[in-house]
Amino acid sequence: MKLIGLDVGSKTIGVAVSDALGWTAQGVKTIKWDENNITSADEELKSIIIEHEIGKAIIGLPKNMNGTIGERGEASQVFAKHMEEVHGIPTVLWDERLTTMAAERVLLEADMSRKKRKKVIDKMAAVMILQGYLDQK
Repeated sequence: MKLIGLDVGSKTIGVAVSDALGWTAQGVKTIKWDENNITSADEELKSIIIEHEIGKAIIGLPKNMNGTIGERGEASQVFAKHMEEVHGIPTVLWDERLTTMAAERVLLEADMSRKKRKKVIDKMAAVMILQGYLDQK
């Protein structure tokens, strides 16, 4: 069963997909969406879910450093529930603390320009969320 990893922000959703064996995560794309219209990414996500035969979604849960869940974390919880209802696949919320910073560091070390980093940072964070989940299994 393949998994989809999602880094859900207010304007974009980074998307990664696992291989069939659940060993590695590959970045797929960054979807532009409007957080105020929770259905605005549904068609693109549906297309990816069908194309890759996805069986489960791993959604980044941004916790505060003290472990509490703030506004962004609550938004991820709402999105996870929406994914289950609309796409009919189970979701797992995965602690994503520091994944965006780690992705930024990897891209900086690769000497990627700021403009290019901005385009791929969310997709890279989705890869790190999904890979973290896969490595823990």
